[in-house]
Amino acid sequence: MAKFVIGTPIETRESGVEVTVDPQSPLPIGRHRFQLVVGDDSGNLSLPDTVEIIVRDTTNPTAVIRAPAQVESGKSFTLDGRASSDVPPGRVVKFIWTMLE
Repeated sequence: MAKFVIGTPIETRESGVEVTVDPQSPLPIGRHRFQLVVGDDSGNLSLPDTVEIIVRDTTNPTAVIRAPAQVESGKSFTLDGRASSDVPPGRVVKFIWTMLE
C-alpha cells in the first residue's frame, strides 16, 4: 500500500503496488497518470512507461475518448466514445464533440 503524492516517486521491491486512497480525500474525479521506471541488478534504469486511469463519477456519466496517438497529415481519423459509460441503470444516449485546439 502506498499513498501517492504527485511528483514524488515511490520505490518498491514488489512488481505491484496498491494505490491507497483516503476516503476523506479521494482522488478527484477525472484522469490521473501514473509512471513506472524499473531498475535492474546492474543499476540500469528503463525508459518510463505511463498509464492513465479514470476516476468515475457515481452520478454523472463518464466520457472516455479513444483516438490514434498520431495521424498522417491530410488523412481522416476516427474519435471513438464507445468506452464512455454511466452507472446502471443510466446509459449514455448522446455524444457532444468539440475540437479545442
